[in-house]
Amino acid sequence: MAGGLAALLDDVAVLARLASASADDVAAASAKAGSKAMGVVIDDAAVTPQYVKGLSPKRELPIIWRITKGSLRNKLIFILPVLLLLSVFAPWALTPILMLGGLYLSFEGAEKIWELVRGKPAQAPAADRGPGAEDRIVSSAVRTDLILSAEIMVISMNSIEVSSLWARAIVLVVVAIGITVLVYGAVGILVKMDDVGLTMAADGDSEITQKFGHGLVRAMPKVMTVISYVGMVAMLWVGGHILLVGTHELGLAQPYGVVHHLEGMVAGVAAIGGVLAWLINTFCSFVFGLLIGAVVAVIMHFLPFGHHGDEEDVRGAADTEHPAEAATAPSADGADRPRTAGTEH
Repeated sequence: MAGGLAALLDDVAVLARLASASADDVAAASAKAGSKAMGVVIDDAAVTPQYVKGLSPKRELPIIWRITKGSLRNKLIFILPVLLLLSVFAPWALTPILMLGGLYLSFEGAEKIWELVRGKPAQAPAADRGPGAEDRIVSSAVRTDLILSAEIMVISMNSIEVSSLWARAIVLVVVAIGITVLVYGAVGILVKMDDVGLTMAADGDSEITQKFGHGLVRAMPKVMTVISYVGMVAMLWVGGHILLVGTHELGLAQPYGVVHHLEGMVAGVAAIGGVLAWLINTFCSFVFGLLIGAVVAVIMHFLPFGHHGDEEDVRGAADTEHPAEAATAPSADGADRPRTAGTEH
């Protein structure tokens, strides 16, 4: 009896070790899969603050929470089941789908570059104060999130090396929840930083605290601008890399062969070879994404629906000619102030 109990306990211990190892594998796979998608995550975090531009401070976090729930719904209810089915019945489709997403990211990045070069007219705040404004903001944000979330999930799926369907599902669930919390948690903090600065400036116990609060308020527009530039570069880098790798996986030796050759030339440099190889790969991916995105942007502008963005710019510029209609929000001292957290992406 004692021997049987000892054997049973030994079996339980083995099962516990296996379960622990599986949990470690899932955690490791989730971390790896999530890291592969970080470029798109950066872009997602850079895009989102524009949706609360012009809103009252008390409505910022509730709207971000609604967008967060929509993002989780996109990933877990719509995207995850489709990806799992494709991985079983049509795994060959993942690379073309991923490349379509890379093409979209490259196009969006090239459009942002073009807007910087030509000087895009100022747009009106995202909130137009009309009936149902918040619902339209959330709906627009969730639609944009669907594209970026699909890209994140496909990149993550391609990075998962576990063979079990259930293990892949668990990894994707962990990635979906973790990345959503990371992105929208960071966005929530960013859009409230100017409010924190105002509170510190108005109610700070010391002169140092008040100066820090004033500095925080002044710095946030610049921080948001930098984030928007980082997102733009991330779109071109990630999109270009997806397209380069995709063409290679579809059987084309070039242009990724050239990138591999350049990486090999510097990989042997002592101490920094790996870093140099990564920099070359990243730069080539950025340039390739910019070139392909520029071609798509030119084509899109010749299509009838390709001028929609220009019409929006004109309407936005016209709105800004009426400053009395510009959205403001009450500050800590009761005066109206423009929102800074929603700097355009």
